[in-house]
Amino acid sequence: MSKKIRNNPLGLKLNRRTFLQGALTGIAASALPFENADAFIGEAFLQKHFKEMTDEEIKRVIGRLEKEASLEWRKEIRISASKPKPGVKFGYGLDLSRCIGCRKCVSACVRENNQSRTPQVQWISVLRFKKGEKWIDLENSEKYYNPKLVPEEGHFYMPVQCQQCENPPCVKACPTQATWKDADGIVVIDYNWCIGCRYCMAACPYGARRFNWAKPNIPQDELNTETHYLGNRPRYKGVVEKCTFCIQRTRAGKYPACVEACPVGARKFGNLLDPKSEIRYLIENKRVFRLKEDLNTEPKFYYFFISSTKA
Repeated sequence: MSKKIRNNPLGLKLNRRTFLQGALTGIAASALPFENADAFIGEAFLQKHFKEMTDEEIKRVIGRLEKEASLEWRKEIRISASKPKPGVKFGYGLDLSRCIGCRKCVSACVRENNQSRTPQVQWISVLRFKKGEKWIDLENSEKYYNPKLVPEEGHFYMPVQCQQCENPPCVKACPTQATWKDADGIVVIDYNWCIGCRYCMAACPYGARRFNWAKPNIPQDELNTETHYLGNRPRYKGVVEKCTFCIQRTRAGKYPACVEACPVGARKFGNLLDPKSEIRYLIENKRVFRLKEDLNTEPKFYYFFISSTKA
């Protein structure tokens, strides 16, 4: 049986499966004869929580999803369910003294992770600040700058995405446990369990989550067919999504797409548990800081400066 819905403000004894079954039965009953209402509820809506499924059950679910996605997008889409590797906890570093605000990281992330082009969904926001102003005020920063050339004199830039918190408030806010922190530190989302309530978006202090208001629009020739169940597989209308450190790449031993795309080498990535990794070296030897540390979210995303440039 599925676990009970947490943080239920009404105290109702519900679980996701019971909730969806009741809701969908009501919808079906209004359009179909009552005796056929249960036929409306497909396997997808009765699917177990990902962490409760056996390997064989996961394999069957992925087989179904691959068929659905291939029919929907008219291309063969492969979905992985690779699990965290022992002894690995991912961390990210970003050198603000190097970032030039070119947004190539954004473009690479959109392509790699099958984000909607129209309406636009982007997991990375590059914020522009004037030097000398109160730049930590993320909510009032400038996202939509469009100069002819970057970097601009008198400005600096701060890319922001999911901070992969060790103590993520979004996970606590989710009423269906559709989002959780995996063993390698990546905060993931199961789109088949997300009910689109957006509580996680309200809970996130970094504005890192995105909601699909419409069916995602992805050009067929730009669709990435190598996907992960908890990452970049094509999403549905009405679900929340966000950065997953390119889970389909990093669990296969590769760098995130944004790291490879950065033309100035401002982005760093590695295993926080490996004392010889680059990310550990940066944390131990550079002046690093994390966003909104006073909130006790414990981000695994570190910002730092390595040049004499001062904001």
